[in-house]
Amino acid sequence: MEAWLEQLLVMLALPKFGLSTVFVVSFVSATLLPLGSEPAVFGLVTLNPALFWSAILVATAGNTLGGALTWAMGLASHQVVDRYQHSRHHLRALDWLERIGPKACLLSWLPIVGDPLCAVAGWLKLPFWPCLAYMAIGKFARYLTMTAALVGMFGTRI
Repeated sequence: MEAWLEQLLVMLALPKFGLSTVFVVSFVSATLLPLGSEPAVFGLVTLNPALFWSAILVATAGNTLGGALTWAMGLASHQVVDRYQHSRHHLRALDWLERIGPKACLLSWLPIVGDPLCAVAGWLKLPFWPCLAYMAIGKFARYLTMTAALVGMFGTRI
């Protein structure tokens, strides 16, 4: 198992592949898997400051598409969620999401709750394209803010 992990890390090495690595990492991190993509974006920008905006846009695209996949998984997950449909927290969360609608996907950038929020939006059958647009806006704002803050904190020139 260690050999395949080492091979994967070599394949995704930032200096060699750069933007494709950022895309894959940001895509995977938008699913329900626990992975943060900001270090990959910051690492690429540190290695190549000229790629600041490209890295932000590629990370936003990857993370948004990962959010779309999570939305689709939520759409397909009615059977699993039906077990919990009568819990108080579940009913409150559903009520809130139904009132807010697709705009709730602006919060998809939040740690811990953001990715499940995309799944619940799909489960509620909120409209896909508005949800995707709000996910993209929220995720772009996160990458721009986080990367700019890290660049400012560590003094990398853009």
